Amino acid sequence: MNFHFYGVPRGSHDLLFSKLAPVERRPIRIGRRIGGLLVLVVLMLVNMTPASAADSPSRVSLEQAISAALQSNPALQGFRFQLRAQDARTKQAALRPPTEVAMTLENFAGTGDTRRLNGVEATLALSQVVELGGKRDARIAASDAGRDLLSIEQESGQLDVLAEVTRRFIAVAVRQEQVKLSQTATALAEKTVRNSELRVRAARSPHAEVDRARVAWSRAQLDEKRSMSELVSARRQLSATWGESDGTFQGRPFSSVDANIFQLPEIGTYEDFSNRLALSPDFVRFASATRLRDAELRLATTLRKPDIQLSVGVRRLEATRDQALVASFSVPLFASRRAAPLINESEALRDLVGTERRAAEVKARATLFELYQALTQAVLEADSLRKDTLPRIAEAMKETEYAYSRGRYGYLELVDAQREYLSVQSAMIAASSDAHAVRTEIERLTNGPLVQTHSESETK
Repeated sequence: MNFHFYGVPRGSHDLLFSKLAPVERRPIRIGRRIGGLLVLVVLMLVNMTPASAADSPSRVSLEQAISAALQSNPALQGFRFQLRAQDARTKQAALRPPTEVAMTLENFAGTGDTRRLNGVEATLALSQVVELGGKRDARIAASDAGRDLLSIEQESGQLDVLAEVTRRFIAVAVRQEQVKLSQTATALAEKTVRNSELRVRAARSPHAEVDRARVAWSRAQLDEKRSMSELVSARRQLSATWGESDGTFQGRPFSSVDANIFQLPEIGTYEDFSNRLALSPDFVRFASATRLRDAELRLATTLRKPDIQLSVGVRRLEATRDQALVASFSVPLFASRRAAPLINESEALRDLVGTERRAAEVKARATLFELYQALTQAVLEADSLRKDTLPRIAEAMKETEYAYSRGRYGYLELVDAQREYLSVQSAMIAASSDAHAVRTEIERLTNGPLVQTHSESETK
């Protein structure tokens, strides 16, 4: 079968993103950066076009899995409600202080001239707080900055989902190869049983050799059943990323994923990966967090200037049956002193963002270097096993089988050759799996695709 990389078409992530958060009224400022990690879909190889994928719903491509997860992943749905709540907070921040109405009764239900309502004084007044220092604008700016930060967190959440889908997709692809390997092991064990029976009938081997071969065949069959069970579990884990934990895709069961884990990623250079770290939402969010803390600091600074409260009303004097206007003016004292702790707190939180960013960058670069080394090792190991070790061990096993059938080698030599062949196959699966898994982690960390696939570089 021929395999090729199958990536998400350019611009498709914008459509998926709009479906995920229809309540937004403002575009996400860094939405285009999500395209970087979407290109990580090219780390797996598929053997179908979009049209053929629709004709074969039992096989799922990575593009289909990612599209379904972005639209239906339960963890992403919460951002819609968080954005709606933040929009409500923005509207709340834009409200001016309410106008208050007050009714006051004085000098009633007393003694003498104030018995009952004879000397009552009734005042009906309206009061209004007048905000000074730009408090309302500062509240709105802080709320807008909070929404921008939430939008970046939404994008980061999407990237987490993309990476998790890819991890589970790789897991299914690996389980598929392990099932094939277990089937190969079963076939070899069955073939050994037949050859052993021929040798026993020819009186060239003891009957115990057949018994040992049949035991090995039985164990191989059990291993095959276990690998099939693990594949079913991996498919269910993958389907859970789009909200269908029963191992279905769009309501229909799927049997496999379209992938070839043996086509390895290009190693690239550490410098290229390191330069892309700044584009990751994990670091862009620090810039938005800084803007939010600056807005909160400006809001705290406005508290230095106190608000004034104005009140005006009319008073009824029951004793003289006269009316009169009343007015009042109030302003809190020592506003600057009361605002100082809030300002100090806001300054500390703003400085904390810078410290956290530097700490995160140091950790990310150390992690990136470790991942790069692991990717290099995994690609080199898988490539060496595929090109050199596997052909040699396959030829050795073929020669051993021929010699065994001719009576030149014994049962132990045959089983040992088969075991080595299967061990190399298993090691190649593990190394290829590690290469793709590490690539996924690098993609998530740097939010960008690797340069090209290993096979592509070989064809140039």
